[in-house]
Amino acid sequence: MRSRQVALHAVLALGGLAMLFPFVWMLLTSFKGAHQMLNNPLDWLPNPWRAQNYADALSEVPFGRAYWNSIYIAALNVVLTLLTSAMAAYAFARIRFRGSGALFILFLATQMVPPQVIVVPLYLMLAQFGWVDSHLSLIVPTIANPFAVFLLRQFIRAVPMELEEAARLDGAGRWRIFWSIVLPNIRPGLGATGIIVFLASWNAYLFPLIFLNSPEMATVPLLLSQFSKQHGAVDYGLTLAGSAIAVVPTLIAFLIGQRKIINSMAASGLGGR
Repeated sequence: MRSRQVALHAVLALGGLAMLFPFVWMLLTSFKGAHQMLNNPLDWLPNPWRAQNYADALSEVPFGRAYWNSIYIAALNVVLTLLTSAMAAYAFARIRFRGSGALFILFLATQMVPPQVIVVPLYLMLAQFGWVDSHLSLIVPTIANPFAVFLLRQFIRAVPMELEEAARLDGAGRWRIFWSIVLPNIRPGLGATGIIVFLASWNAYLFPLIFLNSPEMATVPLLLSQFSKQHGAVDYGLTLAGSAIAVVPTLIAFLIGQRKIINSMAASGLGGR
């Protein structure tokens, strides 16, 4: 048994190193100069170390504006998605109505539709609303999140019904029960879902590429994709320095939320009910 555990941990360690390698390579390459990248691309360590890449990256493109755009879009997505998903999850978990099961399955089935399939009709609809080249095009369509509804529904189902019945006996209605009983008891699920939504919003590339046209509207992933177009040849040192700057919020979110996400998945009863 012990040998199996050692082998399992060894495999997991190798998998962790394999996943960590691209990140370490990105950081090291971001300190390399163009000459080293062209003449000695397989060198592991920068020689010399070129911290100027970060200053050049910040001066070459408007990172500050793109950072602000991505942060406030992601923050609004998190708040609005948690609000709408929690209400929908409560309805599916606690309110019985005709066809609720079929409607929930149909709602979850929308996750199987690739986003590329809905780009054209979504673009036409947003154009009628006047939301093309507006951040509303990146916020409103993402509010209805089937995965968030599913995950929060599992948390709500784990809340004891006795709490709601006691509140109902005290005269509390649906809204009071939802705000005062249900939401405080699913805070771990709200935290984990919020982190997942934040990461998805921050890393989104397809919708910003299609719906945004003005440079001042660009998000961080869109800005990085346009970075190399400003140079005759790709300067990988500058490009990866910009990538390292862009990955900071996602790294912080991962470090804060990795244990919370795992614990929340286990506590939500996924697959157990």
